[in-house]
Amino acid sequence: MRVVSGIRPSGDLHIGNYLGAIKQWIELQEKHECFFFVADLHAITTPFDPKILKKEIQDTIISYLALGLNPEKVTLFVQSQISEHTELAWILGCLTPLGELKRMTQFKEKAKEQKEVKAGLLNYPLLMAADILLYQADLVPVGKDQVQHIELTRDIAKMFNKKFGETFVIPRALLSEGEKIMSLQNPKKKMSKSGDERECIFLFEEPEKILEKVKKAVTDSGKEIKYDPKKKPGISNLIKIYSLFSGKDKKEVEKEFKGKTYYEFKLKLAKLLIEKLSHFRKKKEEFSKREIFVKEILEKGTKKAKEIAQKTMEEVKQKIGLNFLK
Repeated sequence: MRVVSGIRPSGDLHIGNYLGAIKQWIELQEKHECFFFVADLHAITTPFDPKILKKEIQDTIISYLALGLNPEKVTLFVQSQISEHTELAWILGCLTPLGELKRMTQFKEKAKEQKEVKAGLLNYPLLMAADILLYQADLVPVGKDQVQHIELTRDIAKMFNKKFGETFVIPRALLSEGEKIMSLQNPKKKMSKSGDERECIFLFEEPEKILEKVKKAVTDSGKEIKYDPKKKPGISNLIKIYSLFSGKDKKEVEKEFKGKTYYEFKLKLAKLLIEKLSHFRKKKEEFSKREIFVKEILEKGTKKAKEIAQKTMEEVKQKIGLNFLK
């Protein structure tokens, strides 16, 4: 099956990005044909600095490699380097009712954060649909906050197929438990790199900072180390992180720390994270020194992605009557 997904290049990746997306990608690359990209066109739907963006695009690709994506098994590329993404997004936009875009929950939430809402933010789901349909994806690994966009993508694909004939594969969302990793300071809010940096642990962070952040992570009243997201959201979030990084079931984690204090548990969690993340940090340093190698990977990935994208667009144009020169 073909898998397609991407991450916006907006600052350092944190453990929520890894557990919610990239860890799953690494598992998927062993069984499926995978296309993973840096979603830089999505990044400019919100305020950005051109110089910082350019650096973050390169940094994200290096991070993908450091975290375990194998360029021999996956196709890696930068979204903006494949012009067919925006071309297909425009065509899909001409066929999608405006009301469908306005009802998107994520648009409503992000629009509240901006003084002046740009059209790109409203059209975000159309570009996402193009990202997926362009490569005839079967599966799309996403977090719960993106499921509504996948449903819209499915509706758009079905509408196009019905109107113009079978053209697009109807994709399915593939959810991962890791996407629920919450903020260390507010366990009722999803972990994010856009807020206070104390809220998240970055994947390439120094050991001292990891220890400090875990020690200061919000817990709950009481002493029992028990997984109960509703009554004990703070400690439950930490248990989930420990479980996902150790590979142990949550019940096993509860049993392991039965009778222990929150402080003792936090020290063990910090130690586990430092051990696991040190490998990533070392790998990133290695790939950062191999600029030519990284460039070759991107050139190879871009070429393969471009070939598929062009084939899809040729069919789309033929179906809607835009191939008048052929």
